[in-house]
Amino acid sequence: MAHALDAARFLLSETDPGKLGPSLAEVAFVGRSNSGKSTMINALCRRELARASRTPGRTRTINVYEAAPLRRIVDLPGYGFASGPAESREGWGAMIEGYLSGSRTLAAIFVLVDAKLGPTRLDLEMLDWLQAEGLPWRVVATKTDQVQPSRAAVRRREVARAVGVAPEALAWVSSRDGAGVGELRNEVARLIGVAGGKN
Repeated sequence: MAHALDAARFLLSETDPGKLGPSLAEVAFVGRSNSGKSTMINALCRRELARASRTPGRTRTINVYEAAPLRRIVDLPGYGFASGPAESREGWGAMIEGYLSGSRTLAAIFVLVDAKLGPTRLDLEMLDWLQAEGLPWRVVATKTDQVQPSRAAVRRREVARAVGVAPEALAWVSSRDGAGVGELRNEVARLIGVAGGKN
């Protein structure tokens, strides 16, 4: 049995949040440039939709994927990208904030944090900003396969404490070995209002 997200397709790329058009529901993925956003979206949709690169910061536009008519998954540019013209970097920050604060159908913002490295200053600043704006967010610890299994429970508690949530509220996910992907896939499907299906 197929999962609803298996039907997701690329819809558009845009730098102006005002040109994305209407939607009924959407979720967004944000994180540092090497947090694995594109890889995570591919794992959730079980297809090579988002271009995953070895070079951090390749996502420089708002990339929109549609799982059903007007029900979307949005991949935002990674913050903290260190190269390229300064004015472009500033523009990416304005683009991210403009989208997040301007969307009226945003059901959740998934903030991806490297499980091994933990949240950086930029991650914590993003969470503080989301909190101040009253936006719905959830932290996803990625690359959990890089944490030694014997340390996984302790590390999950450490990362959860650092971002200010309970350990059980922290999604613990690995795109590489599939841990936690099924649960997150179902959560995304529920949030954007499409039927789930087999993990």
